[in-house]
Amino acid sequence: MHQFFVDLKKAYNPIRLEALYNILIEFGITMKVVRLIKMCLNETYNRVRVGKNLSDLIPVRNGLKNGDALKPLLFNFTLGYSIRRLQVNQDGLKLNAAPQLLVYVDNVNTVGGSVHTMKKNAGALIVASKETGLEVNADKTKYMAMSGDQSTGQSHNMKTDNRYLESVEEFKYLGRTLTN
Repeated sequence: MHQFFVDLKKAYNPIRLEALYNILIEFGITMKVVRLIKMCLNETYNRVRVGKNLSDLIPVRNGLKNGDALKPLLFNFTLGYSIRRLQVNQDGLKLNAAPQLLVYVDNVNTVGGSVHTMKKNAGALIVASKETGLEVNADKTKYMAMSGDQSTGQSHNMKTDNRYLESVEEFKYLGRTLTN
């Protein structure tokens, strides 16, 4: 069994709004609701306070507003789009005919039966994430082979998207340490 632990950088900030609107439509959200969401997200500005000084208005072109009640829901749609790419791939370990995937906030854990499957799934997730503006944090993204054979996890370096992903023998995920 092979696991790929993905961490997303600054999960809410880099989302491309035009991509988000298209994702909402793809998920079947009505145009009326998409237009209302656009109204909430467009023409957004921030200011920066340094001491007693307040900056001029700075337009926000990407990302979701801090404190916006829609933020978690819209992020879930964006991440859901990327995850659908993994499910379309259909390679991976399946229990009850469903691909095995665990998602918690901006952390994704996908399970597969081979190194080849994990490379393919990792590539699909990275490409789909880039389309939406999400970015995989290569420093915190890890690969682990879990087997009774202790040499299994050591023999494979995972390279995808021109990056080497560290192969580990243990990984702390959601407060629990997993070992191979």
